[in-house]
Amino acid sequence: MNASSDRILVGTRKGTFALERRSKQQWRPALLGHAGVVVNFVVRDPGTDTLWAALGHGHWGAKLSRSRDAGKTWQDAPQITYPEGARYLDMPPGADPGQAKPAFKSAKLQKLWSIAFGPLGRMYVGTIPGGLFVSDDAGESFALNLPLWNHESRGGDLFQGEGSGVSHWFGTPASEGEFAPGIHSIAIDPRNPDRLLVAISTAGVLETTDGGKTWRSRNRGLVMDYLPDPNAEWGHDPHYLELCPAQPDHVWQQNHCGVFYSSDGAATWKKVSQPTCGVHFGFPVAVDAEQGKTAWVVPGKSDMQRTTVDGGLFVARSNDGGESWQALRNGLPQQDAYDVVYRHALDNSGDTLAFGSTTGNLYVSEDRGESWQSVGNNLPPIYSVRFA
Repeated sequence: MNASSDRILVGTRKGTFALERRSKQQWRPALLGHAGVVVNFVVRDPGTDTLWAALGHGHWGAKLSRSRDAGKTWQDAPQITYPEGARYLDMPPGADPGQAKPAFKSAKLQKLWSIAFGPLGRMYVGTIPGGLFVSDDAGESFALNLPLWNHESRGGDLFQGEGSGVSHWFGTPASEGEFAPGIHSIAIDPRNPDRLLVAISTAGVLETTDGGKTWRSRNRGLVMDYLPDPNAEWGHDPHYLELCPAQPDHVWQQNHCGVFYSSDGAATWKKVSQPTCGVHFGFPVAVDAEQGKTAWVVPGKSDMQRTTVDGGLFVARSNDGGESWQALRNGLPQQDAYDVVYRHALDNSGDTLAFGSTTGNLYVSEDRGESWQSVGNNLPPIYSVRFA
């Protein structure tokens, strides 16, 4: 059995919660902070032990909050803002990039969506509308990564002019129903912290190997069934991406159009959905820390029917790179269950897994998903689950 964390951080629509292990197979949730506030993501920096929460205030907008005492107290952190003159091409869903008339929008922070940590105080924050912000001083200051913001796939450098007038970065729902691209996944290669993969809804996957100075697409093998050319380089809608820390060339992606797996560092992808087993649509994916061919997903019915598959909640696990899947149902409701699990709401640590749903239910497994126990009910809708 692999050791696992005894604490789980949970971000919800109405606050930050912590799930503490009281004894073997006994967990207790408690409110940790931000009562009544949307918490899109909450996570611990392993280098400093600082807790970071990405908030979505209805009145004050998106703000970063941090705690240096394990969540006893929280303070506003240095905030993220777009530089003056930052613009993006507004591409409505389904627009033809070659035919749509370009419309320019000034960049304004709509949502803080993901947070990741590198060595030596490096910190990344992904946002809507599609900005990757970088800190080299453990979050004391942030700067927009301009090579990604100015990438040719989204129209080029709009600080200097109108660029190409064509963007392949489409929208994802943000606040108040507005659509804009969003960076929700940031995966750092432990062998080389200058190598990152980011996933964008909606555009696809990009990679840098030089710390963000240059970026290239990593979408070969991805298939999308909602565009005239399903094999186009851009326009993909990854829902979440994660790599194996011990074997970083093994990368998994839960996509709008299925589950995809790569064994060559995302250079190429293979679709590994098994719709007959219910494994196809969904939002989260968790990858084993040591075994790159092992991953878990929580399937959903479809984008139009965001609910469980046939009313039964289950987690699916593959131990062979998606060649086969096992439905893990023991301890999960199998009738009249309509839970939806968002992209950041599934996590694993050692042999322990945890996930939370939009119906406010929290589940934990301490045997790699073989059996589950309910450890929290009637919580606000759950947006993120991360072991601390």
